[in-house]
Amino acid sequence: MIGLVDCDNFFCSCERVFRPDLARRPVVVLSNNDGCVVARSREVKDMGIPEGLPYYQLLEQYPDAGITAFSSNYTLYGDMSARVMDVLRSEAPEVVQYSIDEAFLLLDGLDPAGLKEWGERLCRKVRQWTGMPVSLGIAPSKTLAKMASKFAKKYPGYRSCCVIASEEQREAACRIFPIGDVWGIGRRMARALQPFGVTTAHGFADLPQEWVRRRFHVTGERTWRELRGDSVIDVDGLDGVERKSIVTSRSFPSMLTSLDDLRPHVANYAARCAMKLRRQHSVCSLLTVFVQSNYFRDDLPQYSAGVSRSFLTPTATTCELVAAAEAALNEVYRRGVHYKRAGVMVAGIGPEAPMQPALFGYDPERSRKLRMASATLDALNRRLGADTVTVAAQQYTQRDADGRSVKFAGAIRRALKSPDYTTCLGAFTVA
Repeated sequence: MIGLVDCDNFFCSCERVFRPDLARRPVVVLSNNDGCVVARSREVKDMGIPEGLPYYQLLEQYPDAGITAFSSNYTLYGDMSARVMDVLRSEAPEVVQYSIDEAFLLLDGLDPAGLKEWGERLCRKVRQWTGMPVSLGIAPSKTLAKMASKFAKKYPGYRSCCVIASEEQREAACRIFPIGDVWGIGRRMARALQPFGVTTAHGFADLPQEWVRRRFHVTGERTWRELRGDSVIDVDGLDGVERKSIVTSRSFPSMLTSLDDLRPHVANYAARCAMKLRRQHSVCSLLTVFVQSNYFRDDLPQYSAGVSRSFLTPTATTCELVAAAEAALNEVYRRGVHYKRAGVMVAGIGPEAPMQPALFGYDPERSRKLRMASATLDALNRRLGADTVTVAAQQYTQRDADGRSVKFAGAIRRALKSPDYTTCLGAFTVA
């Protein structure tokens, strides 16, 4: 049997752990630059407020709803996710993290007759140890486990844990589960099934296998088999899968025109790509910087371009990637353009070892020192908080009253950000 643990309204729940006064009150979390609603508590969902609603429209349309809004605090969310996963690993035979708020549990060796009681106890332990509410679905396949977790979240009678074990339970669950909510069934596929009268998971699972394979290929057939109780999606390797490319990109709070204003943004994106590479023990051989103007401003010159830099010896060090990004930015930059977005992509990704160095110009001692510097950077930021230590190119600056250039934090607008409760002692004050 396989379990799927899903944290309920994860971002909002993280904020509520340290704000118990917000229990059962409407809460939203906003995207970067406090732009749009990206997470909603159950109370907000019940109001009919859609995900993606711009924050200014939320204020205009629901002025008296008593909604508490937070800027995204990914340092807090990442640490709370790690705490939840630690609790799961203390109880389950094997845990494979699928996303920041979801994890598959491989339950081989546990007594099938006691899975319901075990699951309820696990959910209570996660809530008691971390403050986070979770839902657990248990079933023979990953797709059915995802389905069961949604039942556990929607219906309080399950006490946070729903088990689909028998054929009767599988059929009953599939008969009432909308086809568009099935894991692996996208909107396009759901629309394609409508002319054939398929509106539920049961209707899809009842289709002939050859018909499904012919129309929806191997991915559709895999979902069809999963809904019938066959475990064919390989969970092993979902955690820490090496990506073929990594992109870090953001829109700016306001349009930027000067190269000096663009440079720290691009340096930060390159540094984050480097960190992600090291996290999955990879190196890259290609870096691309791209910039884009504001396409919604027809009165301004439009420009979009990208420039790439290759590495003879693949790397994941912050200094090398930031230096390459700065060189690429100098080439792609054009005067007179109002830039609204920029990003960095790394590709040509491979394992950090074994690695083929360049035949000429490779300095092993310099490479060793750069790797050690990056490892030290990661260790300090893990212990002291994200971006506590950065390279100089990442430091945003602004002019003070006397015209002097001073460092400031917060190039991304986060006016409603909560403190980093779990990673920074300064988040708490003693009366």
